[in-house]
Amino acid sequence: MAKNREALLKKEVWEYDESCPGCKIDHLKESNPGIPFKLLFYVWIVVLCAALPISSLFPFLYFMIRDFHIAKREEDIGFYAGYVGSSFMFGRALTSVIWGMVADRYGRKPVITAGLISLIIFNTLFGLSTNFWMALSTRFLLGSLCGILGPMRAYASEVCRKEYQALGMSIISTAWGIGLVIGPALGGFLAQPAEKFPHIFSKESLFGRFPYFLPSLLISTFALGVSVLCYWLPETLHIHKENKEQNELYAWEVAAYGGDVKEKLKKFEGKGPNQQQSLLKNWPLMSSIIVYCVFQLHDMAYAEIFSLWAISPSEYGGLGYSTADVGEVLAMSGIHL
Repeated sequence: MAKNREALLKKEVWEYDESCPGCKIDHLKESNPGIPFKLLFYVWIVVLCAALPISSLFPFLYFMIRDFHIAKREEDIGFYAGYVGSSFMFGRALTSVIWGMVADRYGRKPVITAGLISLIIFNTLFGLSTNFWMALSTRFLLGSLCGILGPMRAYASEVCRKEYQALGMSIISTAWGIGLVIGPALGGFLAQPAEKFPHIFSKESLFGRFPYFLPSLLISTFALGVSVLCYWLPETLHIHKENKEQNELYAWEVAAYGGDVKEKLKKFEGKGPNQQQSLLKNWPLMSSIIVYCVFQLHDMAYAEIFSLWAISPSEYGGLGYSTADVGEVLAMSGIHL
């Protein structure tokens, strides 16, 4: 029996180039038919790191806005908390496509590394926020500069053979779910440590003056460790020197001869099935995006609205929960997701 069984689905690839990281990954997949546990571990831990700061603030967001003294009435705290809670996803929605284009052009690893560095910086600054505008801007910058999730989905599909790509996608979902469990738990149990653990943290200490810094610090420290680990993260994008030379030659010909070169290339290439089409006209893709948007709308609306309602005082129709209570409920709901 042959030692290496053939891939289930064959595809035409570039001629093997030793200097191309994508070719090395393809060669690794062809020579090792098993599950790439090491590479999937990288995927799992990076996605987990990206998921932690998303929901870690919800258990203490109400108290954070209250301490900023920007709301004139206690009933208005939820109004300002909504802006801070949605700023992360708003920034992410604005730049996710851009980060995907950058990953397709320059590689997955640079985008992942840049996202982890931005997570370390702006998540730490969010924990040190002293006013509403600082919290709002740091969360927005965190969401807009941390474009990890999209490239990681592509990365998971590229490091796995065709028969294991579903496993790679499930690894991402699993890490995301674990992040939705650990994130609220960290925010709920570790926020306001001087009040919960006065024998360890005094009110005059750093964590007493910044009561929401401890959970952010732990997440940023974990992200720092993951960013160091990403030094050994292999690139998967195909980068071929001859293609760059052909693109430079084509650009020189267009500059020298004008539009005639483009017309000749169009006639030569024809209008076959390989011609690129607009993604907006890809109905299976767009329908999947719409379904995903509806699910995420429900998920994020629950996480933010429930936490604000649960923490609100009973005289305003809330449950009067503490940060630890909200963190425990959100963690349990994250296990269900």
